[in-house]
Amino acid sequence: MASAPLPLVHPDEYLRIERQAEFRSEFVNGHVYAMSGGTGPHSALTAAFAAQLITLLGERNCLVTVADLRLQIGKQAAYVYPDVMVTCGELLYVDGHQDLVVNPAVVVEVLSPSTERYDRTGKFALYRKVATLREYVLVSQNERRVEWYTRNEKGNWEYREAVDDDGVCSLAVLGVAVELRALYRNIPGL
Repeated sequence: MASAPLPLVHPDEYLRIERQAEFRSEFVNGHVYAMSGGTGPHSALTAAFAAQLITLLGERNCLVTVADLRLQIGKQAAYVYPDVMVTCGELLYVDGHQDLVVNPAVVVEVLSPSTERYDRTGKFALYRKVATLREYVLVSQNERRVEWYTRNEKGNWEYREAVDDDGVCSLAVLGVAVELRALYRNIPGL
């Protein structure tokens, strides 16, 4: 027997509850999804990628944020927590709170066994709706591999990948190159 569908949640109700919650959840088209805790390698790769970006960006007017800043996609259609976001120029907050933005240039997701399929498909479909987003990066925690998509001038997404120690993830919108050797240097088992 099929279970009864859960009632849809209004975006304002989600934000009210989420801002008081002890644990994070994401919101997509009226549905709320609890976020599971990360692993050591996931957390380390998130921090390592963010650290590389902070170092490479230097004094540029770009802010690198990690995991706690919420991204609004569309008119309250989705609220998600990217592992890493880079916003250049003014950070555009949505509703007077400083926990919800709309204008990243780069989003990075570290792939987990439980979320990889969604990060590659459903979440990427959501991210493609963000007008300011120019690059979407997927970081493997199983092998030394970084894949990324760059939105070209025609609005199409071009795929690239870097593998092994000699690989380099070149993010054109930021004018930086993340070396896989440095990214994976202190990640256990990789």
